Amino acid sequence: MTSTVREIQMQFPRNGYVEWIGIRPERGIPMTPLEGCELSLEEGIIGDRFQGPAGAKRQVTLIQYEHLDVMARLLGLERIDPALTRRNLVIRGINLIALKGQQFKIGSALLEATGACAPCSKMEEALGKGGFNAMRGHGGITACVIQGGRVELGDSVSYQNINDL
Repeated sequence: MTSTVREIQMQFPRNGYVEWIGIRPERGIPMTPLEGCELSLEEGIIGDRFQGPAGAKRQVTLIQYEHLDVMARLLGLERIDPALTRRNLVIRGINLIALKGQQFKIGSALLEATGACAPCSKMEEALGKGGFNAMRGHGGITACVIQGGRVELGDSVSYQNINDL
């Protein structure tokens, strides 16, 4: 049986899971690692300084855990501390770019991937010389909150077929 491209795009070999969570309560301070957080339709991640109103495209930032290893290798480092990427959630085991324009569930929250999360010039300072270019194409995604809820370390990340909601 031949599948359509749309059907193929909705197939994932497995769910991912939350590897790391962090917020920055104020500008200019390091990320604060958390065991869990609340996501709100009105604010994004509760307690993070970068809060977007309902419908904002960048309420939550996510980066793929596997890309931290790629960036470290490009920089000649053994590993990269997830906090240095300035992303809220580090996700392992699912291709985040494949979620583009899709809704997905993390913990009890429902999010929608809204676009790529390109690195900023601060990556040169955080990751060292070449950090910006090492992160290009590996910066993760942005998302908006569709339904608020709790997200904790180890929570499953799964694609949601809108027809199943």
